[in-house]
Amino acid sequence: MSDEIVRKTAETAKLYFEGVEGERPYDLWKAFDKGLARDLSLFITGQMYARERIPHTVRQMITVAALTVLEKTEELELHLQAALNVGCKPRELAEVIFQTAVYGGVPAMNQGLKALRRVLQARGQWPMPDEG
Repeated sequence: MSDEIVRKTAETAKLYFEGVEGERPYDLWKAFDKGLARDLSLFITGQMYARERIPHTVRQMITVAALTVLEKTEELELHLQAALNVGCKPRELAEVIFQTAVYGGVPAMNQGLKALRRVLQARGQWPMPDEG
């Protein structure tokens, strides 16, 4: 891997995951296989997440929608934190999760909203202010 990809991986990981609560996937992977963890991180974070074809906020809203529909709540909480870190607003994330009811069903949406509430509570951002 080039030095540029290693640098981009570190920058992107910091942007998305600095201060994120809970176990990060990289730490889990590393516990089992350090070399593979590095390779996965360089690809996912350094090549996919670092791509600048769409803004980080859009990339995270897509991730939140996909994880909500798949009901991958633990991973969703991680990415909700990352979404807030890159500039997504709590109301935007709630709207993304509401949109998933059309495709993933109301139970999946409800789990997503509960995950968002937990993340916002942990960050001292709950309850969300009313929109005027």
